[in-house]
Amino acid sequence: MSADAQTPAEPRPKAEAVVLVGGRGVRLRPLTLSAPKPMLPTAGVPFLRHLLSRIRAIGIEHVVLGTSYKAEVFEEHFGDGSDLGLHVEYVVESEPLDTAGAIRNVADRLTADDVLVFNGDILSGVDLAELLDTHRDTAADVTLHLVKVDDPRRFGCVPTNADGRVTDFLEKTENPPVDQINAGCYVFRREVIEGIPTGRPVSVERETFPELLASGARVQGYVDASYWLDMGTPAAFVRGSADLVLGNAPSDALPGPTGQALVLAGAEVAEDAVVDAGSTVGENCEVGSHAHVSASVLFEGVVVEDGAVVERCVVGAGARVGAGAVLRDVVIGDGATVGADCELLAGIRVWPGVELPPNGVRFSAD
Repeated sequence: MSADAQTPAEPRPKAEAVVLVGGRGVRLRPLTLSAPKPMLPTAGVPFLRHLLSRIRAIGIEHVVLGTSYKAEVFEEHFGDGSDLGLHVEYVVESEPLDTAGAIRNVADRLTADDVLVFNGDILSGVDLAELLDTHRDTAADVTLHLVKVDDPRRFGCVPTNADGRVTDFLEKTENPPVDQINAGCYVFRREVIEGIPTGRPVSVERETFPELLASGARVQGYVDASYWLDMGTPAAFVRGSADLVLGNAPSDALPGPTGQALVLAGAEVAEDAVVDAGSTVGENCEVGSHAHVSASVLFEGVVVEDGAVVERCVVGAGARVGAGAVLRDVVIGDGATVGADCELLAGIRVWPGVELPPNGVRFSAD
């Protein structure tokens, strides 16, 4: 080799990803009666597609999905993952194993030294490449993404020392000593995963992480204040979808430009209708004259008739909202009908196929 020839850069060590998507999504019923939570249409595509696109963007090619509830839906949609540039495998959890147990359940599919693990219902703007680099640079056994929140009282908190090492895992308290919480995203050394007990439920928060600390293992914290949202409730779901459409949350899978609204193929929106605040209008929907759809998610084939108002709502596939109806902060199941001039507010959930007659439900006396 000539004196001025350069030595090729060392290839980046490979990593793999595990996404836990086995939950039943009870808090999002009735939407999750027909599909698992990570497969609900979110800013135009199944929520999981947003996460998988971010995983692929940092060069990871092998992803294992830990499934349980309606497991077949994931494979029917993603197949082998090739359309995303991924190799996707599926491991079905036959009985609930909790967080660490679910991670251990997929261990035989893993070969890389470093494994990113995600809860499948978190929308996050964390820099995944930097998270992985922190794990490697500190030679950690496990690295946790920790996010700063305004009110940590609602969560357990995770203190760290000056070197970023985790020092404790604290339960919810009225006076938390720090404002950083477990964000549901980790990097594990594969050997640590293989050391998790098998055949029984195991919790990372209550068992795995505290035992690692007690043993002197290096449990590293990666603390940031990036976008973070648990998508488990209807209010959070509509907010997360709207933030993706508005460009407030990152994704490489948005099926259109960011902006006030995402209107998918085959949808028809009347010229004098208003669709704004990050709303998604699904394929083959109809939004009538003078209707207003704001910060809402309309699944495929929804009809919103003339003059109806839909704010901060999720409306299931094939549902119909009658003329002049007002919906605020509600969930409408697939195929349901809300009659003309109904008024549904404040967390009401209408189950699939239910038909509410015109003026059948009102909050106002007029």
